[in-house]
Amino acid sequence: MSDEEDSEAVAIAAAYALLQEAGDFDDRCLVGDLKPAGLDDDDDEEVYYDDDDDDLEDNGAEAEIARLEEQLSINAYDYNCHLDLIKLLRQERDAYRLRRARRNMSEIFPLTEELWLDWLKDEIPHAKEDSEREEIYKLFERAVKDYICPGIWLEYAQYSIGGIGQEGGIARVRAILERALIAVGLHVTKGAAIWETYREFENAILATMQPTPGSVPTPEQQQNIKAQLEKIHSLYRRQLGVPLIDMESAFLEYENWTEEPIPEAALQNYAKALKELQKYKPYEEALLGAEIPKLAEYQAYIDFEMKVGDPARIQLIYERALDENCLVPDLWARYTQYLDRQLKVKELVLSAHERAVRNCPWTVKLWNQYLMAMERHHVEHQVISETFEKALNASFTQATDYVEIWQAYLDYLRRRVDFTQDSSKELEELRSAFARALKYLKQDVEERFSESGDPSCTLMQAWARIEARWCNNMQKARELWDFIMVKGNAKYANMWLEYYNLERAHGDALHCRKALYRAVQCTQDYPEHVCEVLLTLERIEGTLEDWDTAVQRTETRLARVNEQRAKVAAKEAALVKQEEERAEQRKQAQAKKKAIKKSQKPNTGVKRKAGGDGEWEEEKAPLLVKRLKESRRPILDEEDLEELRELELEMNTELEIELGLFGRKADLKPKEEGAAAKWKDTPKVLHDSKKEGRTVFVSNLSYNMAVPEAKLHSLFASCGEVAEVRSIYSNKGAFRGYCYVEFKDERSTLQAFELDRTIVEGRPMFVSPYVDKSKNPDFKVFKYSTALEKHKLFISGLPFSCTKEELQKLCKAHGKVKDIRMVTNRAGKPKGLAYVEFENEAQASQALLKMDGLTIKGHVIKVAISNPPSRRFPEKPESQSQDLSLRQPSRNRRKRRTQLAMVPRALQRHNNPASKAENGTVQNPPATPSPSAERPKMSNADFAKLLLNK
Repeated sequence: MSDEEDSEAVAIAAAYALLQEAGDFDDRCLVGDLKPAGLDDDDDEEVYYDDDDDDLEDNGAEAEIARLEEQLSINAYDYNCHLDLIKLLRQERDAYRLRRARRNMSEIFPLTEELWLDWLKDEIPHAKEDSEREEIYKLFERAVKDYICPGIWLEYAQYSIGGIGQEGGIARVRAILERALIAVGLHVTKGAAIWETYREFENAILATMQPTPGSVPTPEQQQNIKAQLEKIHSLYRRQLGVPLIDMESAFLEYENWTEEPIPEAALQNYAKALKELQKYKPYEEALLGAEIPKLAEYQAYIDFEMKVGDPARIQLIYERALDENCLVPDLWARYTQYLDRQLKVKELVLSAHERAVRNCPWTVKLWNQYLMAMERHHVEHQVISETFEKALNASFTQATDYVEIWQAYLDYLRRRVDFTQDSSKELEELRSAFARALKYLKQDVEERFSESGDPSCTLMQAWARIEARWCNNMQKARELWDFIMVKGNAKYANMWLEYYNLERAHGDALHCRKALYRAVQCTQDYPEHVCEVLLTLERIEGTLEDWDTAVQRTETRLARVNEQRAKVAAKEAALVKQEEERAEQRKQAQAKKKAIKKSQKPNTGVKRKAGGDGEWEEEKAPLLVKRLKESRRPILDEEDLEELRELELEMNTELEIELGLFGRKADLKPKEEGAAAKWKDTPKVLHDSKKEGRTVFVSNLSYNMAVPEAKLHSLFASCGEVAEVRSIYSNKGAFRGYCYVEFKDERSTLQAFELDRTIVEGRPMFVSPYVDKSKNPDFKVFKYSTALEKHKLFISGLPFSCTKEELQKLCKAHGKVKDIRMVTNRAGKPKGLAYVEFENEAQASQALLKMDGLTIKGHVIKVAISNPPSRRFPEKPESQSQDLSLRQPSRNRRKRRTQLAMVPRALQRHNNPASKAENGTVQNPPATPSPSAERPKMSNADFAKLLLNK
């Protein structure tokens, strides 16, 4: 060994000893304070795992291990099953099977930081030889690729320090620490630990370079010491330019360490980093105080970093968010999209896509993006094909997902084909893939989901277009379209028109005419339209004989269609009449029952004022008054008083108890002392138009609300400074359930409207504008849209026990749910109705097809596109001069639901829309004039007039 090599070995050994003495690492186990598996607390000897499977003493544990292994052999994507198996094998100390279980899981799923640290903790004590240490390095490399975790990088750096005695050990440590700084050195809260570890390592190396006391350093030693000092200076200056928590202590440490003045550039970078740290602190504090998974806080942090625009920081905050939300597909989709569009670095992009599909293998969107990213970065065809095969085994939750993944793969194969050649290997592969896709959807998907997933045969249509457009093979295209029609699509006009357009573009006139004649004969949803297209063709290109034939065929077909529609209309009318008769019978039975019940009630002493002349009108007594009369109580308790208040509102008048009822007049004591006096002292406030912009009207509050002014003042304080809360009381001091809240700022009013429908003491609180009803008698406020919303579904028939969370869980399987509104009555009780808003129309359409007719807790729900019927407002007085007694209620509306219009726009332009169909459902005109057309329905105002005229 040369003197140079001998001195280097001595320096390495000295640095190793210094680091050991400093306690920075343990060469046997480097995972924090974790103890090697099997190390007894009272014994220095290590107890290693026993690799013999037959030594398991617990037969129950062995049976459970066998069960878990069998379950994983059936479904390898059962994440929880993997965790249970690893936990059980670790308890049983079965090293061989534990290692195999961990490898199997890591091949399918990325492992969390905790799982990786446990794995490394178990493997490190057994790595004695250099080859075994290399296996540990490989494990660390796999660990840092799964997630960017500061903890794993720190353990990786500490473990590598234990190998500085090997050849190139110091260079390896430095390389690992530099990679750690790039990966997590910007981490605001945990990045400082990596910087400190790096500095301590370089300081330990510096200590070994110092000459022995009393000796004079050689020029070479001086040069090495100077270079090492410069490395440490550089580390300090780099760290001080990064905004990190507690960076002030690092600055003080640098001041104490260096003997030279800190450069001005470093001081400026430090001041800039301190200023930037103040911007990051609110987001870090929000994460610190939030509960897992902290998705909203991370999203706010990501939005902030996106505005700043530093790619390294954006990548880091996404990785931090994914560490705690690794099962959120949308977060992965946004992250990979950012990498695809902004960074475009092949290694980063493909790594992120791979981790995305490993974390959320059930999300077909992530697989599609992964395939396109691989194609974009020119990955080998064999690798892309293998990735696609993995996607097919990912156990998607819907049949349509398999259609999407096949479509993405077929698009990729089509882009590989050079269609200028008559035949090629790529073209044959594309055709084989189409044939395999159709077979796969028919056998595997239909067997699993009991549905095809591709009822419109989109893959077959694409194949036919490729054959016609690129291969000039119309014969094959026609064969494919014939099969499409056989699959149940011959009754739809849009399918025939797609075929007709394909023939017009790439076929001949003979096959165009044949396609239209077949369409006239088979179409059931829009026969008028295909007839019109046929006549247009013959008018432009046909002879007189062709025109006569077309007219005869279309007239015959339309006559048959109208006859069928008339029969259906008659049947519908009969069903409606039958339903009306049943409703009338139920109404008569209810009226008879009510009359019998009313005749059984005794008279009472409750009086109701009829006017201002002091006379009283006798009324039927409720059970409450009868009970009070029998008990002869002079004072009403809280429950009695509340029932009387509700009775007042129900009768729209004021009740008073006679002196003879209880022997003396009852004391209607208000719930809160002084409430009545307060009401009497408050003069009646007229409408003030100057306060309209600063005041809101709050209604539907509980009558039992104690001190409503204080309650509402605290409730609306979050919207802005409240100037006054005016509660409305009856003449007995009882709270009427509504009030006026006045703010000092008009902007607070807009925020107050956001509290509309907030549940207050079990009832939804209504918040509406403050307007003068005398000037606007028809003023109504309805915050929700009453127009057609194709991205929103209306669900009826829900059980009253169905919660918003349960419905959201059911709907999110069909798309991203933006909002769910459960419809309740004024008391806050559910009505079995709900509105579900999806991200787009396609998702809503998919949910409609899947959920309509679904059974939930024994209730069959009905789902339709949201299109509420137009509201009927009271008619103007001049329009009510006709005889009201001639009006009759219109027929009950039967199952009028908004259907999906799954047809091209061209099919939606009709000359006679009244006779058209919608999505295959024939909308038949009534066979006889509707009674409701001659006698419009009576409104609430009409009924009120009838009562008042009597």
